[in-house]
Amino acid sequence: MTEAALRLPRVTVATIVVRGNELLFVEEESPQGLVLNQPAGHLEPGESLLDAAARETLEESAWSVRLTHLVGIYQWRAPGGRDYVRVGFVAEPLSHDPVRELDDGIRRALWLTPAQMRAERDRLRSPMVERLVDDWLGGSRFPLAMARTVTA
Repeated sequence: MTEAALRLPRVTVATIVVRGNELLFVEEESPQGLVLNQPAGHLEPGESLLDAAARETLEESAWSVRLTHLVGIYQWRAPGGRDYVRVGFVAEPLSHDPVRELDDGIRRALWLTPAQMRAERDRLRSPMVERLVDDWLGGSRFPLAMARTVTA
């Protein structure tokens, strides 16, 4: 990876999907082994942040969702030096497609309480996973209109 490529932050989205007292997570393959993450992924060219969050949630978990709020925006430098900017949303589940194939590298989707997530802290994909949950639990909720797509 070139030095210039390391300087460019990767823009990602993540979604907390809430069902009762449980949150939707995915178990995914990574260089560190199997890790837990919210349904999350990279913003694609020309895609809005809202569309990216709904798409990634469907592709990684087979759940269609309705985004309700923006929770926060997070910046993190991974141990290898790559910077990430994560835009975190909260959503309610609408429907599940149990026969839908999940994205490559996603082993399964699972529902965990925040306490169960904390018990698996060593397996979280990054510190942004827990921070997003903590901020949501702390009441961080912003209107979706804060994540605007500006066109000419």
